[in-house]
Amino acid sequence: MAFADTLIGWYEEHQRDLPWRGETDPYKIWVSEIILQQTRVQQGWDYYLQFIDNFPNVKALAEAEEEKVLRVWQGLGYYSRARNMHAAAQEIMSRHGGKFPKEYDNILSLKGIGPYTAAAIASIAFHLPYPAVDGNVIRIISRIFGVCDDISQPAVVKRITGICETHIDRNNPGIFNQAAMDFGATHCTPKNPKCNECPFATNCYALKNQLTEVLPLKKKKTEQRHRFFHYTVYVFDDQTIIERRTGSDIWKNMYQFPLVETAGEDNPFGEPTVRLREVLSHQIIHADFYVKSVENLPKTSDNQMVVAFPSLVKYPMPKIMTEFLKVLGQQ
Repeated sequence: MAFADTLIGWYEEHQRDLPWRGETDPYKIWVSEIILQQTRVQQGWDYYLQFIDNFPNVKALAEAEEEKVLRVWQGLGYYSRARNMHAAAQEIMSRHGGKFPKEYDNILSLKGIGPYTAAAIASIAFHLPYPAVDGNVIRIISRIFGVCDDISQPAVVKRITGICETHIDRNNPGIFNQAAMDFGATHCTPKNPKCNECPFATNCYALKNQLTEVLPLKKKKTEQRHRFFHYTVYVFDDQTIIERRTGSDIWKNMYQFPLVETAGEDNPFGEPTVRLREVLSHQIIHADFYVKSVENLPKTSDNQMVVAFPSLVKYPMPKIMTEFLKVLGQQ
């Protein structure tokens, strides 16, 4: 089976129309790949255009304030991606003379870039034969070639990567990688794959052995942790208090209303004004908001500040904050 030829032939007919398709600028490829790590294409499309509009090149991103980067990223979640990109851009300016590195190992060494993203950039921008192995590629290789071991094990991913290295089109590695990504995303999907119209149907191990719904094998996900957040929203004329999150927890350096976290569901402040819930990858946030009108705002701590409600839009905030402000009629 000429795997690469078949895959690329399918791609030439069925490739997705994406704003970064055909792009050879490593910076823009990098931005698109980081956005798509934890974001659906449909949602990431506008964010990609917005990010490039605000930070058109490495230099612009490196020189931007982190707060602005987070603000532009706001709503995409997994904010460490934006912080890592900002740090990596500064690293490119200081270590690589402002030019995106062309070697795979140097790309991989940048903060926030793993083997998949490094391979995608190296192959698409610089035509280097490194396979970009993400969840989509793991799925199609597991099914077509019959990899029946637990893909959560690094050795199994290494084996799948080896299969890709054997079959990658060395003349068109970027096209091969994009074809594999698209094939997994739109054809060999996790549920209801299009097996009846698949170019690999006669050779697919999973289809021949009725394992399409079983492969790839993966152990059960880690149980999500429940967290209980209680926000006090002080109201004094048109002013309130916000604070900046510090430490290594979720939403680092984002802004929020003063927070008390409890171990359980007990409400320390009585009945909340607004109750919201946000599901993250490994956590479920139960957020209670207590709107409190006061005659004077309380004294602020070092990481807190007094701001006018209309000015809240200037500060990067987690999605759950912006959802609350919508309910409150402030956004």
